[in-house]
Amino acid sequence: MSSKIEITKVCQHCGKEFIAKTTVTKFCGHTCAAKSYKERKKTEKLNQVKSPTEQRTDYNFSQLNEKEYLSIADTCQLLGASRMTIYRQIKSGNISAVKLGRRTIIKKSEIEKLFAS
Repeated sequence: MSSKIEITKVCQHCGKEFIAKTTVTKFCGHTCAAKSYKERKKTEKLNQVKSPTEQRTDYNFSQLNEKEYLSIADTCQLLGASRMTIYRQIKSGNISAVKLGRRTIIKKSEIEKLFAS
C-alpha cells in the first residue's frame, strides 16, 4: 500500500525544502536523519554529565579531624593531592606509613610534621 501524498516540507537538520511522502517525515534524506540522531544523542550525553560543582563530593573534614590514623584516600582529601603524590612521598621518606595487610595508613601527626618544618 503506497501513498500518493506529496507534501512540501523543510528538513529539520539542513533547512532545505523537500517533498515528503508521509506526514511524519522530518528530514530530507537518510544522511540528515543520521546526523540529527547523532547530534541528539551527543546532547543527551552532555546533559547527563554533572557540572564540576555537582561532581565535587562534600567531604566531611570534621570526621578527618577526629581520626588519629588516615587512609590514603583521607590523606589525599586532607592535603588536596593525588594518590600517586602521597605514595611518592611515602617512598621518599617524607611521610612514614604503616601497612596493615593490603591497607596503608598514615598517622595524622606525620602529616602535621610536614607543615611544622
